Amino acid sequence: MDELLTFWSDWIRPSAGLATIQWSVLLAVAALAGHLVRRYAGIPKVVGYSVVGGLAGLAGFSGAPWPLQGTGLFLLELGVAVVLFEAGGRIPLRWFRYNPMVLVQSVAESALTFGAVYLTLTFLDVRPAVAEPLALLAMAASPAVLSRVIMDTRASGPVTERAMVLSTLSTLYALTFCSARAGMMNVGELSLGDTVYPVAVVLGLSVAVGAGLALALRSALRVMSPASENTAILLLAVIAAGAALAAHFGGSAPLAALLGGMILKQLNPRPWSWPRQMGTASAMLTMLMFVLVSVVAAQADWTGPVAGLVIALVLARALAKIVGVALGNMGSGTSWTQALWVGCAMSPMSSVALLLVSQFVMSSPQLGPRIASIALPAILLMEVLGAILATFALHRARESTAHEAPKPLHTAAGELR
Repeated sequence: MDELLTFWSDWIRPSAGLATIQWSVLLAVAALAGHLVRRYAGIPKVVGYSVVGGLAGLAGFSGAPWPLQGTGLFLLELGVAVVLFEAGGRIPLRWFRYNPMVLVQSVAESALTFGAVYLTLTFLDVRPAVAEPLALLAMAASPAVLSRVIMDTRASGPVTERAMVLSTLSTLYALTFCSARAGMMNVGELSLGDTVYPVAVVLGLSVAVGAGLALALRSALRVMSPASENTAILLLAVIAAGAALAAHFGGSAPLAALLGGMILKQLNPRPWSWPRQMGTASAMLTMLMFVLVSVVAAQADWTGPVAGLVIALVLARALAKIVGVALGNMGSGTSWTQALWVGCAMSPMSSVALLLVSQFVMSSPQLGPRIASIALPAILLMEVLGAILATFALHRARESTAHEAPKPLHTAAGELR
């Protein structure tokens, strides 16, 4: 890949730089692959995006240096913020007052995931200082992957809604604790006060920025049509500004967007949806985000010992999420079978985890690379395999309405003729 790019650079002089051509071609191939795997294999488009990005990363694609910084980091933060803002805007807090067992499920599966991954890694002789951040990362499911799976399978029902809510809440916990822990990576022994204070700071600043974001959008929606393209531009610009402010003042940009969406839902409880134009922009950002995640994650060192740790982490995480959802299932309004499929649907890991790994690497040059060496392969594996497992779970729960069979290639050729 490096030799090919060197050859190109000798005679190609694009005005926007060679990296622009690289990313344009890569995104075009990813879009085509996503369409093909959805049309002919019946699996979500995100799998095609991730496979193309992973292959590019393994081939030595140089357009996404690690650790992320500059434009790449901002685009990832913006993509995550947009997805989490939308996910937060679908969670009515009043629901928890009438069904508090959903919160019990959420806390149980996240706490059990943390404990199971931490104990598994320390049992395999991973240092506690490395196992703890990895266990915190493992708590986060991926609302981004799950939302794309739901869109592609046209799924709806109690399992779909419960999986999306629990994935969003687990992401909230992971963003809060990981962002606080990243700021304390170089501190030795921590007292209870030393642990609680950074968590309170990250959460408080993110709530403040999220509230400002929600109030600004609520005021705008009073005078602007939700279907207007100007509203879509305003939404995207305000989310980007809020994310940048949260990161600048010491909060978490994705967490601020998530909380902003939740607060806006309380201020405007009526059902609302993204404008069509915002949906297009969001889809583009989401595809870029998946490709970027897989390109970066594929650059990890794939060795035998690391592979064993990755498999152990993934298995412990998957089992803990299923058991945790089941422990809080009694009185939550879903059956035990539905709880099983909810736990399976929470398998994906993706952009949020990569963003948090990047924070750990930037915070600690000593521990960060060791954390990334285990986390990056796990993220790539669960971005692809997790999407397939979530699709299987929604099909088994009989909530997917996309029943069309994959089309054979010769049929497509006949249609083209």
